[in-house]
Amino acid sequence: MKIVILDAYTIDQGELSWDELREIVDVDIYERTSPEEVVERCKGAEMVLTNKVVLDSSVLNMLPRLQYIGVLATGYNVVDLEAANRQNIVVTNIPAYSTESVAQMVFSHLLNIVSRVAHYAHENRKGKWSHSPDFCYLDHDLFELNGKKMGIVGLGNTGMATARIATGFGLQVLAFTSKDEDSLPYGIKKADMDTIFEQCDIVSLHCPLSESTHHLVNAKRIATMKSSAILINTGRGPLVDDVAVAEALNSNQIAAYGADVLTQEPALADNPLLTANHCFLTPHIAWATKEARMRLIKICTENVRAYLDGEPINQVNE
Repeated sequence: MKIVILDAYTIDQGELSWDELREIVDVDIYERTSPEEVVERCKGAEMVLTNKVVLDSSVLNMLPRLQYIGVLATGYNVVDLEAANRQNIVVTNIPAYSTESVAQMVFSHLLNIVSRVAHYAHENRKGKWSHSPDFCYLDHDLFELNGKKMGIVGLGNTGMATARIATGFGLQVLAFTSKDEDSLPYGIKKADMDTIFEQCDIVSLHCPLSESTHHLVNAKRIATMKSSAILINTGRGPLVDDVAVAEALNSNQIAAYGADVLTQEPALADNPLLTANHCFLTPHIAWATKEARMRLIKICTENVRAYLDGEPINQVNE
């Protein structure tokens, strides 16, 4: 069988290996694929792997040989599942490959905000420490995490990993979750959404994006938060209203925002968060540690092998 990888570049810039996959199928790899190129590249293949290239009904209708789609991510909204079902195409995803990496990014943002690491490193490159009359200098307040309250919205894999790290820092963890409180690990307390936003010093978003969570963080919600609160988003960009958060930062309604995601990616040049005060953005790289990308390829290969053996795993459609 032949498999086509439509957009391999974000996963592998040449330092990783697809050799295990090549051992079981014939593989064509493309770094990037434009919408106009999808059908031509896939028309001879029974199997396709995609990260962000969209496979909608109009595309699938033109690929009658296609039997399998492997999404190279946890989210699978790039595939029209109803169209895939009509054509008896199996669709799989890659669950839980980047849990620890995303949780690590939460605290990369948080520690940068409370300890001002990037700020001081930048100032020292300009010679500020070299010209200091004292052995140290402080031009921003620094904060301890120990004893503060951290609210975690969504207690799935990454939310739970984040909570585990938080307790190690001495943070009091409140979680918005459907899990029973009795089942939560020691140090994590269940709370409603209002309590989390009103009481917590730090709020970290880990819930899925849905109609009910779209713009979960909006102007009304922000108005209930402490002016000293820090908001972290490594989940999905549209969980927050970018404009509302930018306005809150510029008016000191909240203290800081650390995010790895935006509503539209790549970032639009006029997104107000790019220039907002105390806003720290990374370009959707929380998932992209080398270890996580290696796991992704390994799970992808296991998915393909299981499908070829007639027992699909990690299937997201019926």
